[in-house]
Amino acid sequence: MSKSTPHLEAGGPEPLGATWDGHGVNFALFSEHADAVDLCLFRDGQEIRLRLNERTHNIFHGYLPGAGPGLLYGYRVHGPYAPLRGHRFNPNKLLLDPYARAWQGKPALQDSDFGYVIGDPQEDLTMDTRDNVDHAPKCQVVDLKFDWEKDRAPRTPWSQTVIYEAHVRGLTLLHPRVPEALRGTYLGLAAPAVIDHLKSLGVTAIELLPVQSILDDRRLRQGGLSNYWGYGTLNYFRPAARYSHGLALDDFRQMVKRLHKAGLEVILDVVYNHTGEGSHLGPTLSFRGIDNATYYRLNPNSPRYYRDYTGCGNTVNVDHPQVLQMVMDSLRFWVEEMHVDGFRYDLATALARHRSSFLDTIHQDPVMRRVKLIAEPWDLGEGGYQAGNFPPRWGEWNDRYRDCLRRYWRGDPGQTSQLATRLSGSSDLFAKSGKGPHSSVNFITCHDGFTLHDLVCYEGKHNLANGEDNRDGSNNNSSRNFGVEGESDDPNIRARRLRQQKSMLACLYLSHGIPMLLGGDEISRSQQGNNNAYCQNSPISWVQWTLDHDQMDLLKFTQALAALRKRLHLPGSPHFWRPDQEVVWLHPLGKVVEAADWDGLRALGMVLRGSKEELLLLVNGADEAVNFKLAHPWHRGWQVELTSYQPVKAFKLPAGGLLVGLKPAPKS
Repeated sequence: MSKSTPHLEAGGPEPLGATWDGHGVNFALFSEHADAVDLCLFRDGQEIRLRLNERTHNIFHGYLPGAGPGLLYGYRVHGPYAPLRGHRFNPNKLLLDPYARAWQGKPALQDSDFGYVIGDPQEDLTMDTRDNVDHAPKCQVVDLKFDWEKDRAPRTPWSQTVIYEAHVRGLTLLHPRVPEALRGTYLGLAAPAVIDHLKSLGVTAIELLPVQSILDDRRLRQGGLSNYWGYGTLNYFRPAARYSHGLALDDFRQMVKRLHKAGLEVILDVVYNHTGEGSHLGPTLSFRGIDNATYYRLNPNSPRYYRDYTGCGNTVNVDHPQVLQMVMDSLRFWVEEMHVDGFRYDLATALARHRSSFLDTIHQDPVMRRVKLIAEPWDLGEGGYQAGNFPPRWGEWNDRYRDCLRRYWRGDPGQTSQLATRLSGSSDLFAKSGKGPHSSVNFITCHDGFTLHDLVCYEGKHNLANGEDNRDGSNNNSSRNFGVEGESDDPNIRARRLRQQKSMLACLYLSHGIPMLLGGDEISRSQQGNNNAYCQNSPISWVQWTLDHDQMDLLKFTQALAALRKRLHLPGSPHFWRPDQEVVWLHPLGKVVEAADWDGLRALGMVLRGSKEELLLLVNGADEAVNFKLAHPWHRGWQVELTSYQPVKAFKLPAGGLLVGLKPAPKS
């Protein structure tokens, strides 16, 4: 770009964002209700404002000849500051481009970053006229060119998929076999030691907690905390720079390329349901100042306030076609430019409310048809629980699986019939047209809640480190401490806890459906009883890789489970297991379970019939030992492959015990 005052040409309304064509940069920004838009360029510490005089279909645009990668820019958007009518324009605030792929700096969240006067008696009704340009982050024009070296997506079938949910920083920050400079980064996640570990667990896809640009809100910063999980997105096209040493775009793509080479898919947890700008009292950083009434769902009776189905202050308005386009443009960007293999949609119900066309748009899109789609099938609004109701191509987090497995192994009565349903694919949820057992993403733990270790060590949450007087986090954990709250040196308690973890992991790996393992559960990671570590960028959240005897034992057990699952191919069936044909449920007395037997039954046997081998799974959720008396034709020939306990005494299972046996299938 020339050092003289630049001259804007007309440019065009597509594509949105700042696009370099090799000769110059086209700038395009949508705002339905704005009066005017200024493109702000930054050179040698000086701001140059250029009015975007061209407006096509509410897209303000201009073309800057000679400009290219590295150019810093932002926007000032003019219009009414009228919160009572839903408008919050404030040209005193430098705004981030929603389509920016990179920027320099990070939001400071000083008082001048808020569109209203903080502390004013009228709260958000008085416009703040201070300029925040001195510390506001600046967008950066980038060249998207990247050498993918013939990268190919693994395209693992759903039937063979095993998901590992992890945090980029937390998984590798303390890993001794990851180069120190790469720990906690995208490149560290693709280090050979991490890849080898994932492969040993049978993992085929790593699901990353949000990596789209993350905002640490003011309250967390003031408390010395951070938005560690990342559920506060401020831009849907920019990888978070906090996990990179260089250009985040390139580091992220290097990570994907290396994981793909190892046969591992990359799934992103994405947060299109709300943004990090928060409630009406949040900062004005991007969407709010560009067109508040378009980007957010407002209360129709009082548009000063937002419809909040997310618990995070706002809800993105995907009912608006331009906002829906932004979401789709973002999704296609991550598939086509960043080569990701799928998405887990946070609070996905919020995206489908009010007859939104979001699901229809996803369904017909030629790019999205070839990637994995996973819904968190609920939000916080009325009627928000929609498990089992997403379209056929979607996988869904199965919280009923989680709750049943926890309650059964805790020893709750009346769970055994439910357990049989969960082990065999949750047909009560997914036996619908076009859906099947591989719609069920089975999990016992995830980032939100207790880890597997803490599930057997704590009966109450211990969240004081979060600074909310232990009020945050769920009080319904279905956990059990076996007599001691927290860590214990009692060998009997430690043995029972280890047994419980093994039993739960075995169920997870051998259930019909898609297993999802929380990163660190395979080595009994603890969060010290914190069940809501969203703000803990600290040892509470980081995976500790120095393992004691019990942790090594659990890791080897999980690796053996992975090998067994791969060998059997039994969970790969696209159909629900048919009772008395593929699957038989056994009473501890040896007979087939009848309808009247389920009430009061605490131990259960499952025989799964394969074409080459038969699987025997025995589980005992009771607090006393159970001796299974297997009758004909199940009474002999079993080779015990795995148990969650030692020593093995035939088919006598201790409290909380599990046994896996195999034998050749009978010849037809």
